[in-house]
Amino acid sequence: MEDVIFCTTGGCTAKLGPHALERVLSKLTKKQDDNLLVGYDTADDAAVYKVREDLAIVQTLDFFPPMVEDPYIFGQIAATNALSDIYAMGAEVKTALNIVAFPEKMDLNILGKILQGGNDKVTEAGGVLAGGHSIADDTIKYGLSVMGTIDPNKIYCNNTPKVGDKLILTKPLGIGIICTAYNTRHMLEDTTVVDVAIKRAIESMTTLNKYAAEIIQKYKVNACTDITGFGFLCHLIEMLDGKVAAKVDSKNIPYIEEAHHLAEEFFITAAAQRNRNFAENKVRFNDISDGLKEIMFDAQTSGGLLISIDSDDAENALKEIIQLGLPCNVVGEIVSIDKDMPSIEVN
Repeated sequence: MEDVIFCTTGGCTAKLGPHALERVLSKLTKKQDDNLLVGYDTADDAAVYKVREDLAIVQTLDFFPPMVEDPYIFGQIAATNALSDIYAMGAEVKTALNIVAFPEKMDLNILGKILQGGNDKVTEAGGVLAGGHSIADDTIKYGLSVMGTIDPNKIYCNNTPKVGDKLILTKPLGIGIICTAYNTRHMLEDTTVVDVAIKRAIESMTTLNKYAAEIIQKYKVNACTDITGFGFLCHLIEMLDGKVAAKVDSKNIPYIEEAHHLAEEFFITAAAQRNRNFAENKVRFNDISDGLKEIMFDAQTSGGLLISIDSDDAENALKEIIQLGLPCNVVGEIVSIDKDMPSIEVN
């Protein structure tokens, strides 16, 4: 296999930064349509369009370059990541379309393995792979456009938390840091830490958020989003939407253990620094290690759900999510805005 194809900015670290997107999208003319229940103006995870009183279509797409060397695993990760937006809205996956960029001179068996990985995850999600589109390009990129359905009265928006809610994070952080270390491991004398870390990262990245989403539908969820390229803190800022604030308990943050060690060794990403530039004046850290700060800014690929849930339901929901097998926890709570406090306080 040609290792050169697997790039150093793969996964969601390849995203444009939140500052750039905010500036560009703010200049677009928005068409008014009462049936568009969720659009890009709220920075939500997917668009939602009502087709009748009891049915809405949920639409999303996501694609990126590889961050691991195995093409089948890359296909699984890219598909899992794209499908996640549907679950973050509380919806059910129905169909998916492949999005492919692939060099014409490269072995088509590599492409076949990527597509097989994606197809297997769509099937696991209960959806149908219905086609797609491909172009010739200098580098590989792969992802999905996904369509789901939902009751218009049961949508999870990403910016509607309520004061008193608890915040549950369903997967560990640290994916971007680990993938960076993995792709630069030739610089290390001992790769043991990275080899262990990438296995744990792959397990997390290939786990569908379907199972956590099914659990929380039994409880009172006020807001939900998935943690991807903007990292935990920037996605939390989007959730707060300037209307409420949050207190985060750093001791409860789930992360892949090796990520902290790697962050302290300066295996950091440009994406995390873009996230830091966007969020740092909205966050106050109280005696937090540099490594943990980096983990909270770290760009995630196929990260977990961040759920703002009624405090009475948080404990029972977490008990069920823990049974899924990945590190997860109640990581904080939603509070009222205080003039002496930034949007997020991390203790």
